[in-house]
Amino acid sequence: MLPTLRETVEFYGLLANKSLGQNFLLDSNITDKIIRLSLAQQNISDFKNHNIIEIGPGPGGLTRSILGANPKSLTVVEMDSRCIKIMEDLKVETDTPMDIVNGDALLFDPVANISAPRQIISNLPYNISVPLLLKWLCQIKNYTALTLMFQKEVAERIMAPTHNKDYGRVSIIAQLTCSIKKIFDLNPECFTPAPKIWSSVLLFQPLDTAINTEEITKIEKITALAFGQRRKMLRQSLKSIKDITAKLEQIGINPTARAEEVSPQKFLELSQLI
Repeated sequence: MLPTLRETVEFYGLLANKSLGQNFLLDSNITDKIIRLSLAQQNISDFKNHNIIEIGPGPGGLTRSILGANPKSLTVVEMDSRCIKIMEDLKVETDTPMDIVNGDALLFDPVANISAPRQIISNLPYNISVPLLLKWLCQIKNYTALTLMFQKEVAERIMAPTHNKDYGRVSIIAQLTCSIKKIFDLNPECFTPAPKIWSSVLLFQPLDTAINTEEITKIEKITALAFGQRRKMLRQSLKSIKDITAKLEQIGINPTARAEEVSPQKFLELSQLI
């Protein structure tokens, strides 16, 4: 019989480590809701056909909820050695095949290590959430779905439409690779310790038309230039690209437009001319 999450945290003296971007979810009602709504959005009742990867499980609140949805297997990736023993305790108690990786999620390749069909579910470490997302988006066709929690302001950037101050590189790449749905927002008081900001859980499902790694690399270069000087007209911010004015006009982008006025699809078309 497992102790409660709070008992586990107290037993191991597990204070969240700010340097690791940790904020723990200890309320099983909330972690169960994340899983329940993710499943509902995917029109499935459990994870029995999916190999699940969880990044940064911490004391295991979300981990317990994942296990409650009967995954085919579960792989947890955790840098904090204090949490490894907790994962080992969970592994003893579950019938689900479970692997524990004590390492850096940025260096771990789920596609190379875990069989398809696979999903990632995570309350992401806030300090590396965007690099992790971009890494997974480059291989998005290898995943059935990603259920990820971000700072709310990061989630807003990911989902931002054109003509919006939050619209940028991450918005474009995410929207060219995935269908993205907000599952719900979380009050800071849901966490221990309580952060100063709200959080949002998003569900990413790969598009049939998802762009590949080579296309993402091109778009990253173009958007770095365009949004690095977002108040400038594109003919100025992209002037280092040969014949940029002609290329913009060729695909129907006004050279005097600014980066936030250009749709993800148009950025893709531009990248294909370069």
